[in-house]
Amino acid sequence: MILVTGSTGQLGTAVVNYLQERVPASKIAVLARDAQKAQHYADKGITVRVGDYHDYASLVTAFEGIEKVLLISSSDFNDRVGQQINVINAAKQAGVKHIAYTGIEDKDAHNSATGILAKDHAETGDYLKASGVGYTLLNNSLYADVIPMFVGENVLENGIFFPAGQGRVPFATRDDMALAAAVVLTTQGHENKEYAIANDESLSFKDIAEIISEITGKQITYTSPDAETYKNVLKEAGVPDNFIWMLSGFAQAIKDKELETGKAYLSKLIDKKPTSVKEFLTQVYK
Repeated sequence: MILVTGSTGQLGTAVVNYLQERVPASKIAVLARDAQKAQHYADKGITVRVGDYHDYASLVTAFEGIEKVLLISSSDFNDRVGQQINVINAAKQAGVKHIAYTGIEDKDAHNSATGILAKDHAETGDYLKASGVGYTLLNNSLYADVIPMFVGENVLENGIFFPAGQGRVPFATRDDMALAAAVVLTTQGHENKEYAIANDESLSFKDIAEIISEITGKQITYTSPDAETYKNVLKEAGVPDNFIWMLSGFAQAIKDKELETGKAYLSKLIDKKPTSVKEFLTQVYK
């Protein structure tokens, strides 16, 4: 049986949907803190296991009889590594044979400009590899789905104002990443491997401005300010500090070319050409 954590989130939901296309519902389980929030899965014949990342005993019980676990990284940054280590240890104790983890594709995640956003992934991946459980690291590039957040809701009026320089990113859609995870969970030969879940194409934000211009028929400019100017503009606009920190960190990482690893395994896993950024943004802005 395959169990998916984070099953009520966007990525988890997409993974479960793809799993249902590949295996019977009776072979799928999901982990949820609140069974009622996962009732829609139970209604489809999917097993709902109740467990909390902070409650080790609940995790051991939830993982009983499970062969493979997809550990979708926690969105709770309060001791995220500790939570994920709890999942790995509990899965090992329960006899799980294979854990796939959704990490990050970064040249130096331990020292990334994004701080704990990448470091937590790196430390979890290191722990999983040393755990003795069969593993697959699904090192995700940035979601194409976050591009609208990076460029802002007024991009058609104001252009793109983002301090990413000429750095490039092999953006991939969340949906394609979900399909890749489902493939790994339902096919053989993925144990003890790391995959760069990244697109074959890498784009700069100048490229993205040109794509949005083509889609909308409006001339979209790209300005890459210095980091402090960018932070000040966001602060004056009333953007919360935590979002300023996150956006600035990713911009710096892109500018420093941290995400240009030259690795891309997504198309091989899903056995087709991944959705392009232009295809995705056409859905957003057309």
